[in-house]
Amino acid sequence: MTDSATTTQPKRKASEWSRLMARYRTPNTARSLFELFVTGAPFVAIWAVAWWMLSVSTMLAVILALANAAFLVRLFMIQHDCGHGSLFHSRRACDWLGRVIGLVTLTPYDVWRKTHSIHHATTGNLDRRGIGDLPTLTVREYREKGRIDRSLYRLVRNPIFLFGVVPFYTFFIQYRLPVGLMRSGWRYWLSALATNAGIAAILATLVWLGGWHVLVFVFFPTMLLAAMAGMWFFYVQHQFEETSWQRDEDWNIHEAALEGSSYYALPGILRWITGNIGVHHVHHLASRIPFYRLPEVLRDHEALANTRRLTLRDSLRCAMLALWDEKGRRLVSFAEARRLTA
Repeated sequence: MTDSATTTQPKRKASEWSRLMARYRTPNTARSLFELFVTGAPFVAIWAVAWWMLSVSTMLAVILALANAAFLVRLFMIQHDCGHGSLFHSRRACDWLGRVIGLVTLTPYDVWRKTHSIHHATTGNLDRRGIGDLPTLTVREYREKGRIDRSLYRLVRNPIFLFGVVPFYTFFIQYRLPVGLMRSGWRYWLSALATNAGIAAILATLVWLGGWHVLVFVFFPTMLLAAMAGMWFFYVQHQFEETSWQRDEDWNIHEAALEGSSYYALPGILRWITGNIGVHHVHHLASRIPFYRLPEVLRDHEALANTRRLTLRDSLRCAMLALWDEKGRRLVSFAEARRLTA
């Protein structure tokens, strides 16, 4: 981030910003239903056309399936709002819609909602890493690891592995069990196993009606590309050079939200596809704001539009960042870490 405006901090304290966000939290039921329709209907329609296209051209079917990943990403963002209870006034309506969408996104809703709430409650806390975040070591911790552990960490942080293998593992394997909540009660096991049963029924129906090639050339490309895109957006929202990590005694939830989350300034079409999730610093300040009201916050508060701002070009460099430099208070690459004094 080279533009001086990107490092501008709001004059208000983070806690003050959080209180100011309260007036944006009220959802509009008609708008929420509209957003659900213009996302879900095209998603189903494109899948149907891609399925039919298999009889004409497998390549065209795959292209359509890949394009449909955009609508699947947006469905996940709607599910994300359900998890925060921000899409409808009714918590129950949010939860049941989230569970239904979870059958399509391969995500056990109740498990994800819990781990995601832990992410919001601990983001940027060096002493509470491990659930709902990406593995991040400090430079000192990395240096203290043995050769095998350092190699494994470098593998996990390798962009090809992180954005290629990890999304597949997360959505196709990890989410089949309540990982992170294995001993937290029957509710999370029910969420994972019921979601698995629903997914199995959907896949069995697809195979029964259209054969295995529907899964291989329509279902799988959509799911995998959406998972890879989702992993990238989740990554860049917290893994950028000027993010914030603090030890528990210095950590503050409001400051972590504002300083440890980016504002990913995306082109209009990508903002729509991602449900404005790039306005992540505001989302962490007030997670109950419906996604379609986040741009409203930026229009009303210019300071927030210039805080922790990342452009698409800026974000590409983030892929190489891997270690937190506690002295310099920034995220650095492995190459930069080697040049740092102990």
